[in-house]
Amino acid sequence: MTQSENDITVVHVMRHGEVHNPEGVLYGRLPGYHLSDLGRRMADRVAEHLADRDITYVVASPLERAQETAAPIAKAHGLDVATDERLIEAANVFQGKTFGVGDGALRKPGNWRHLANPFRPSWGEPYVDQVVRMMAALGRARDAARGHEAVCVSHQLPIWIVRSFVERRRLWHDPRRRQCTLASLTSFTFRGDRIVSVGYSEPARDLVPPHLRAGAKPVKGASKGYGA
Repeated sequence: MTQSENDITVVHVMRHGEVHNPEGVLYGRLPGYHLSDLGRRMADRVAEHLADRDITYVVASPLERAQETAAPIAKAHGLDVATDERLIEAANVFQGKTFGVGDGALRKPGNWRHLANPFRPSWGEPYVDQVVRMMAALGRARDAARGHEAVCVSHQLPIWIVRSFVERRRLWHDPRRRQCTLASLTSFTFRGDRIVSVGYSEPARDLVPPHLRAGAKPVKGASKGYGA
């Protein structure tokens, strides 16, 4: 076995911090959505958490919220933020609309057809397509940081889908049960090119509003200033 085949590389896939979004729009891939002040604090917290780690590569989705989340991590290690389109948010037909039970897009019968197939899903980018691009992005980060550690900043759904694939769970799921809160780290450990373990941590958990934490029930009137 060659040295490269035995190298341990850790790729941390981070969800971006909170976004300023007072209207509660499902912004998807729309430009112009930046981190809130709290979101910047989340990014700084994770940068502090990773400051002593052997990070040699930082890459992010092209969307502003991901780039802004990656910036303090890269700065702490004297790196530039690379961009990988494959880390982008999942496409969604409800992009630009508000979405919820009793308000927004769900009140319009014309939108109901998009909810017909939760297994694909019918409202957006196929889960399988997300797996393919995210696995490719992880592979690129692994190769760039081989023998060290990398950070990829992405979005909740693609992160959860690629983790589900690696852990051999079904891809269709209840969104409320995703373990991928704001500014969380889903860490893939590679031995050579093979993933040997997956870990999860929330360095900024105390900064995440309780109603936005994994498994929390929606709170009527609570801020909608967050997103995927």
